[in-house]
Amino acid sequence: MINYYLITKPGIVLGNLITVAAGFLLASKGIFYPWLFLATLLGLGFIMASACVFNNYIDRNVDQKMNRTKKRPLASGLIEGKHALVFGTLLALIGNGILYFNTNALTVFVANVGFFVYVVLYSLWKGRTIYGTAIGSIAGAVPPVVGYCAVTNRFDLGALLLFLMLVLWQMPHFFAIALYHFDDYAAAKIPVLPIMKGALRTKIHMVLYIAAFIVVSALFTYFGYTGISYLATTTAGGLAWLALCLAGFSTANNQLWGQRMFRFSLVLISVISIGLSLDVV
Repeated sequence: MINYYLITKPGIVLGNLITVAAGFLLASKGIFYPWLFLATLLGLGFIMASACVFNNYIDRNVDQKMNRTKKRPLASGLIEGKHALVFGTLLALIGNGILYFNTNALTVFVANVGFFVYVVLYSLWKGRTIYGTAIGSIAGAVPPVVGYCAVTNRFDLGALLLFLMLVLWQMPHFFAIALYHFDDYAAAKIPVLPIMKGALRTKIHMVLYIAAFIVVSALFTYFGYTGISYLATTTAGGLAWLALCLAGFSTANNQLWGQRMFRFSLVLISVISIGLSLDVV
């Protein structure tokens, strides 16, 4: 049973649920809807788990070529492909059912757009194009929008800012992973930016994305969604991330630096999610 749990990529699901909660609480404006909150987390949690199962199925042959993934249940043959497909389908049906009966049509639609982008566009094309990271960032930016739409039942400026902020956060986050696991991506022949264009080009892109991320994150306060505490926290965190990124231009070990960038990005998005949840105007 543990192997079926592992192919849902629980770490990724949990991380995304943090941003779902942030989007939900931002939209709630201090009024908590416990049942709607629980239904949104559960419904999207099942859909994201389903997407990860299908991603594991699609990547099973590529995973065999990378040290960090070759022991995954599907890559190692511990779970048969057809069983994984049935499991993934069941998770998707459960998740959609929970969202359909407890939220609204827009929330269900947005959740399934994210599912489609991740499973079909990202999983099937990341091994063929250097733009796989950008495609993946779109899917990863959907969870907070789902949380927001579950409350508001509309896609407005707040939802757009959440989407843009997460896209801009994910690009340097993914590039950091690609640098950190450079050897694995090279062995699997996945055309990520560090392999195709080099580390220097990648670092320049990361600086630009982080700078844009800092600006977009601040817009929540500018447009009256959050207060000064959030602004101070997210700006300080963003500038610290930018400083760490700039330090990468003088590093002698890109993989170690990539690991540091990756870990800092996780801490930062968690802090920002808390800020979005607590400092709502």
